[in-house]
Amino acid sequence: MKKESVRLTAAFLGTALLLFLVFCMNLFTGSAEISFSEVVKILASLGREGTAADILWKIRVPRALSAMLLGGALALSGYLLQTFFHNPIAGPFVLGVSSGAKLTVALVMIFLMGRYRSVGSAVMIMAAFAGSMLSLGFVLLISRKVKRMSMLVVCGVMIGYICSAVTDFVVTFADDSDIVNLRSWSLGTFSGMTMDNVAAIFLVVAVAFGGAFLLSKPIGAYQMGESYAQNLGVRVIALRAALILLSGLLSACVTAFAGPVSFVGIAVPHIIRVVFRTSKPILLIPACFLGGSIFCMVCDMIARTAFAPTELSISTVTAIFGAPVVILIMVRRRKGEY
Repeated sequence: MKKESVRLTAAFLGTALLLFLVFCMNLFTGSAEISFSEVVKILASLGREGTAADILWKIRVPRALSAMLLGGALALSGYLLQTFFHNPIAGPFVLGVSSGAKLTVALVMIFLMGRYRSVGSAVMIMAAFAGSMLSLGFVLLISRKVKRMSMLVVCGVMIGYICSAVTDFVVTFADDSDIVNLRSWSLGTFSGMTMDNVAAIFLVVAVAFGGAFLLSKPIGAYQMGESYAQNLGVRVIALRAALILLSGLLSACVTAFAGPVSFVGIAVPHIIRVVFRTSKPILLIPACFLGGSIFCMVCDMIARTAFAPTELSISTVTAIFGAPVVILIMVRRRKGEY
């Protein structure tokens, strides 16, 4: 028992240290060259004057913080969905949740930006949440008719394609100059973030993370089976509703600010389970959040710098690293290892 505690403590410390290093690397790298000493000096003095300070405080810091928070949110959303469906292949992107949120956000942006100059963060999050719940509602209805998880995943993918097709159709024929950035957002990006966005993201993610963490004990019982959880006094229906609402809120927050980001919600929880070698929700919930933060910050750094000044969409990079993990999950599941 003591060895396990030492191992888990070391795993958390190592993950936290890696998170700090990756965050620093995001601040030090970019298309504009800023020396290491200059970055340290700006951060230490909190200076906000000069071009280098503007790049750091107005572009790199908000972008790194948003990638950290939204990456963690997406991984946690995937973990909650996998817990709900008792399957490691479930995730907000695969089940069409992100695509549903993308559709409603795009419609709201096109409709409102023709009348107002900007759309508030609260409106974006509510629109994305409505789209997430709509897609999840369809998936849940289908799950009552389809018992095989593989067929449910296929249905979720089809729902995602339908939502993406409608979104692309709307974006193609939208001619409002105010939605010039909608096309890049629809592919997934952390660019253009501000500290106001970071504050809104932090508020939503902190509430959802706190709710999920408080449910860690009931989730642990639920993972043992619904009958087992009921015998322990867990209100299974309320717990399932909470899992859906929290996962929908987290994925909605991601889509509202960064667009759809693929494979993070499936790949990261699987990687974390392998690294930490535990199934306890009280450990996996914060671990998945840390892992998602690291994964998205690394992918965003690659997206920004690999072909600078041209920037890749974040979903392109996350798919390159996340899709092989999903394939591995499916192969191992086929062999009966899950």
